[in-house]
Amino acid sequence: MAGHSKWATTKHKKAAIDAKRSKLFAKLVKNIEVAARTGGGDPAGNPTLYDAIQKAKKNSVPADNVERARKRGAGEEAGGAEWETIMYEGYGPGGVAMLIECLTDNRNRAAGEVRTAMTRNGGNLADPGSVAYLFTRKGEIVLDKGELTEDDLLMAVLDAGAEEVNDLGEQFEVVCEPTDLVAVRTALQDAGIDYESAESGFRASVEVTVDADGAGKVFKLIDALEDSDDVQNVYSNVDIPEDVLAALDA
Repeated sequence: MAGHSKWATTKHKKAAIDAKRSKLFAKLVKNIEVAARTGGGDPAGNPTLYDAIQKAKKNSVPADNVERARKRGAGEEAGGAEWETIMYEGYGPGGVAMLIECLTDNRNRAAGEVRTAMTRNGGNLADPGSVAYLFTRKGEIVLDKGELTEDDLLMAVLDAGAEEVNDLGEQFEVVCEPTDLVAVRTALQDAGIDYESAESGFRASVEVTVDADGAGKVFKLIDALEDSDDVQNVYSNVDIPEDVLAALDA
């Protein structure tokens, strides 16, 4: 169930993001710059950078934008910003818990934009630690199904440390510990299986089920948060039943 609701959220977000492609490009480029600064500019020796570059390419970010970001982060080219990661915690409509991950060069601006988006859309910020305990960091690899069966996928990734495979409708999602992400991703490559993205994210241990009205309000809040250039990712523990999803899609 959670897998399906995550796919619905992903699908909803994709539709919103398509209308804001330049914002998506900027966020993907920022990821590359930070990864290169943190772990060095060689993708072969920096798995986080490798995955950030792959994700940017999958989302059609121009190759020269990708390379310039890598060079800025690695210090091979001037102009890189001092990015810092800040995690905000809060609650959305219906008591849905939220983690808001920012990557910013201006802490005050990020805080202001997150607070404004929350208060205008039925959410409120919470004290550090009051929401984070509901989430666990996991490695997540998403791939298109194509001709692939769940058994094929399990055969390829189980020995590498994969914990579960979720059916997201048109895609599969492989979940693992963040420390096993490179091993699982490499196992897919060795098996000749292409993937859309490989990155670590946060998954909720307890979910909150919402009705159509609540789901619409949560989506509206997520859109408002993601409209900020400083917000990189929004994680929530919302669970949307199949019938509610169908009604929303209709």
